[in-house]
Amino acid sequence: MEIKKSPDGGWGWVIVFVSFFTQFLCYGSPIAVGVLYIEWLDAFGEGKGKTAWIGSLASGVGLLASPICSLCVSSFGARPVTIFSGFMVAGGLMLSGFAPNIYFLFFSYGIVVGLGCGLLYTATVTITCQYFDSRRGLALGLISTGSSVGLFIYAALQRLLIEFYGLDGCLLIVGALALNILACGSLMRPLQSSEGPLPEKTALENVPDRYSIYNDKEKNLEENVHILEKSYGSEETHKSTLANGDWKRENLLHKNPTTMAHTKETETYKKKVAEQTYFCKQLAKRKWQLYKNYCGETMALFKNKVFSALFIAIFLFDIGGFPPSLLMEDVARSSNVKDEEFVMPLISIIGIMTAVGKLILGILADFKWINTLYLYIATLILTGLALCAIPFAKSYVTLAILSAILGFLTGNWSIFPYVTTKTVGIEKLAHAYGILMFFAGLGNSLGPPIIGWFYDWTQTYDIAFYFSGFCVLLGGFILLLAALPSWETCNKQLPKPAPTTFLYKVASNV
Repeated sequence: MEIKKSPDGGWGWVIVFVSFFTQFLCYGSPIAVGVLYIEWLDAFGEGKGKTAWIGSLASGVGLLASPICSLCVSSFGARPVTIFSGFMVAGGLMLSGFAPNIYFLFFSYGIVVGLGCGLLYTATVTITCQYFDSRRGLALGLISTGSSVGLFIYAALQRLLIEFYGLDGCLLIVGALALNILACGSLMRPLQSSEGPLPEKTALENVPDRYSIYNDKEKNLEENVHILEKSYGSEETHKSTLANGDWKRENLLHKNPTTMAHTKETETYKKKVAEQTYFCKQLAKRKWQLYKNYCGETMALFKNKVFSALFIAIFLFDIGGFPPSLLMEDVARSSNVKDEEFVMPLISIIGIMTAVGKLILGILADFKWINTLYLYIATLILTGLALCAIPFAKSYVTLAILSAILGFLTGNWSIFPYVTTKTVGIEKLAHAYGILMFFAGLGNSLGPPIIGWFYDWTQTYDIAFYFSGFCVLLGGFILLLAALPSWETCNKQLPKPAPTTFLYKVASNV
């Protein structure tokens, strides 16, 4: 089908609206899982480290499986993937209401819901980019706030539902709300012309010379046929040996017309097999070449010291920066903060301030006089300092202030694509961003369990958040050192001195 030009409006605003609500419905519960985390601790009596795996898987699996999610959306389209993923998220949430133990939740809530959220994120971003070109930044900024608003609302909603209907009833109702993703997906009309011809199979598109390839390589065909003839001849020799060496009878049978026809069919079959064998060889060579090119491009990316530092920074940031959104409610309970003091859930404060941070940091990144890389480094260093201050917060007010600061700084996700583009260039953005998102998902998956294990070991969150702050600070300073201009100056090669020219005069007389 022929793809139309991006309209930058029109039905595109409907796409923005439904994509916003898709992210709101799918990410609301997984990001606000801190409310459920406390209930699971009481219900199953497991350690904090093991219980934290549920929320970390729900957030990390989607990022870890981002290459698979991209492949699904490019193969089937945004609408079918959104509808299918809506069933996944709703089904995973409802199944979690019947979980007999924590291991069942690892699968139902962690893997099923997490993978569904990853598919939905890829689908909404892809179809929004198709509908918008010049206003793409605005459109992506609007839909990305859906998850932050979902965190703000679902934190209070889940607490209210647990109070009235219990943990199981809360998960069933939240899962039923997630079924509205199906309605959102049905409105994601593909940006394609219905009058165009049907697309060809992608596997054949990857081999454009599939029809002329055989005529160009007759020698390879002859070699394949020769190999098959040898194999066929060896089989015939084996059969004749088993038949007591009566080769004269077989020679007479070959003169029969029926036998000659059978021989021609055998030769035709062998030639077809040879052609298919050569086709498979060429396809395998192309795939191997693509794999080699991918590995070469990956190695070239890691030779860029700023990209290597960015990879370390995002990994350490997600190990240390993600746990507060999951554990802050339990931190307040561990600090003996009374329920009457909770004017607003701490997770709701983190959610609304994350939305504010995304918008403000995104606006600041558009100013030409602001270096986006240094802005991102500043958010990392401030996040590390705020994490180290959590052990000193013993009241609801101080915890609320730190939650607001951490939420605002976590909005640096909105400028992360800008930082990646500035580091590797627009032509390598997709490749580099995929690698970075994989390790971000790995950090998301490992961070909360590590913090929980620290608590199980020390029975306090103090050392756990010192560790979190140290990780984020370490990543920020590593990225700062790699980005400093003085580092560039030190690594510049000195200009080579001009070669000395020697003039030789031949003496006329010895």
